[in-house]
Amino acid sequence: MITLKEALQLPKEEIIALREDLKKAIEEKKELGAYVEQLQGIQISEYGEGIPIAIKDNIQVMGWNVTSASNILQGYVAPYNATVIDKMLSHGLAPFGRTNMDEFAMGSSTETSFYGKTLNPHNTKCVPGGSSGGSAAAVAAGIAIAALGSDTGGSIRQPAAFCGCVGMKPTYGKVSRYGLGAYSSSLDQIGPITQNVEDAAILFDIIAGHEIKDSTSANLVHEKVSDKLNSDKKQTIAVIENYLEEANDAIKDVMKNAIKALEEAGHKIVYKSLSDSKYDIATYYVIAAAEASANFSRYDGVRYGNRTESSNLKEMYKKTRSEGFGEEVKRRILLGTFVLSSGYYDAYYIKAQKARHFIKSRFEEILSEADLIFTPVTPTTAFEFGSKSDPLEMYLQDIYTISVNLAGLPAISVPIGKASDGMPVGAQFIGKAYGEQNLFDGALSLEKILK
Repeated sequence: MITLKEALQLPKEEIIALREDLKKAIEEKKELGAYVEQLQGIQISEYGEGIPIAIKDNIQVMGWNVTSASNILQGYVAPYNATVIDKMLSHGLAPFGRTNMDEFAMGSSTETSFYGKTLNPHNTKCVPGGSSGGSAAAVAAGIAIAALGSDTGGSIRQPAAFCGCVGMKPTYGKVSRYGLGAYSSSLDQIGPITQNVEDAAILFDIIAGHEIKDSTSANLVHEKVSDKLNSDKKQTIAVIENYLEEANDAIKDVMKNAIKALEEAGHKIVYKSLSDSKYDIATYYVIAAAEASANFSRYDGVRYGNRTESSNLKEMYKKTRSEGFGEEVKRRILLGTFVLSSGYYDAYYIKAQKARHFIKSRFEEILSEADLIFTPVTPTTAFEFGSKSDPLEMYLQDIYTISVNLAGLPAISVPIGKASDGMPVGAQFIGKAYGEQNLFDGALSLEKILK
């Protein structure tokens, strides 16, 4: 598949031919279910004649059905573009196909989608990760030049690691959330999933920047990173030792090889530890569920999406939400309502916010002594469908990624090899807030070392 950097050099007639070739490739690999349209048996959604970029089904594209892979939003048509879409269009890129996802971005396997599951291109018995599983699978399978996903607790980095591609979560506020279907407003970020690090930097540069319509957008002038990439820059890299030791042997072995390669290339490796990751999990799910319960009150059958016929207003609310939401979404709304309820707000939600502050301060402490942090992305390689029937077991798939969202830091997942089962292994670099240049430089350095 042509890279994004190469596609940006193509004349218009070749871009049109590229789009036609891509449609044929998508049809040939429709069994993967990477695109919502494949799962519905309808034609791939297109927008203009720009370079085709796959878009996760929770990012608004004017005139498209945008459903967050949920039954409750069937029939909804986006009346405006997300900021990232307008930025893409102004740079000659165009939305091309809605990628499958876990319903409302709640999941780590793309199994909770209303449309059905997406398969991992490396082994179709295995999940592609989630919630941006469709975006990662499309890029990995060569049926997308690049894609946009969203990352609330690892939903870009984890599927990128499972599918063997690059996935980047920006600093919170660096890319506007305007037009992103909100799950947890203080954690969600849009970011690129690409074939390589340079493409990720290019797409990040295109979508980054301040948005006046977004109160969570950082009011900073964006300085491009893609034209200043430097893989030769030597950096101090902090390896989180307790995260490494908690991973299974397959991940651990490939990680240790990558650490050795970084050291031999001249990077300084130091070893640090972070707080027990079980506290990160607890903190994340209290805060994310609380924010989701508030955000999802808008899905009531009145304003947009599906409406269940009922004899009165109360019954309509109840039936619409009961039939419209999947089990995982209901579970998280109930959890969020509980932790915000009278008598439990202080015990759970306030305590979680204090823990969040501690997690952020611990990252800042390590990053005051190091340029980057290096950790596994996942504790295992991609698992088989149906093997994580316990919700708590599924939540643990995000054990190394969620703390980054809690701290609001940038991070990037890079493929570093394959495990003995042949499945991809990814590692992540974590940078200082607004330190995307160092982040991409470190990732590019590792990518070149391991080629």
